Amino acid sequence: MNIPRSVVGFLSSRGLVIATAESCTGGLIASLIADVPGSGACLDMGFVVYSPSGKCGVLNVQAQTIEEHGLTSEAVAREMATGVFGLEACSAHIAVANTGLAGPPPKGTNLAPGTQCFAWRYKRRDGEYMFSETRVFDGDRTTIRQRAALYALSRVEYYFNQLPNVRRAP
Repeated sequence: MNIPRSVVGFLSSRGLVIATAESCTGGLIASLIADVPGSGACLDMGFVVYSPSGKCGVLNVQAQTIEEHGLTSEAVAREMATGVFGLEACSAHIAVANTGLAGPPPKGTNLAPGTQCFAWRYKRRDGEYMFSETRVFDGDRTTIRQRAALYALSRVEYYFNQLPNVRRAP
């Protein structure tokens, strides 16, 4: 199964547009979408915000969130996805965010190598909805980033199909 092609087909068939906010994947999620012919109609923008200052300065992630939860956390991924929608130029219906580790964890943390945190935020007429999760991927740096990007895309339609059963995003 070609996940990027499937996601572009899903988005295109519903007239939906996606934006990405990426740390560990370094733009790979947006790049995988852009590789698919016809993706221009469904890819709005993509941000690579690797550093804490990038996350805070561009996407309005709160420094306190980073201090309390760490850079590799669902809380940071959720704020990254929310920050995309907060940008005046964003016309996306879906924001996908990723932050994680592609190698060994920083000293003093108990994170497993390959830990990846994701958030998917959906904007509909009846409100905004958020999902987040953490996964651990095996492999070398390149493999972890590739698997994380494909996983992020694989959940776009899955969570879209969960929308009627979720609470409104904060």
